[in-house]
Amino acid sequence: MFQDQIYQLTYQALFMVLIISAPPILVSMLAGLLVAIFQAATQIQEQTLSFTVKLVAAIFTIIVMGGWISMQIMNFALNIFSNFPRWNH
Repeated sequence: MFQDQIYQLTYQALFMVLIISAPPILVSMLAGLLVAIFQAATQIQEQTLSFTVKLVAAIFTIIVMGGWISMQIMNFALNIFSNFPRWNH
């Protein structure tokens, strides 16, 4: 493989990781913000409440978007394997 192709694949892989990880992170941030507002309003200072809600929100998001996430990973892998003979020259 040439150096430019390695850079391109690395860029694509890192960008894919960013795109795939964005929905669970954003949902967790929103859930954490809502729990923080709730805790501030009720003066409940329980640390595990925030963690549990964020964990459940992230897992639910991954379950809901699992098909899309796996499709993105599969398309990237197919792109690498289908273009491999071309890069070998």
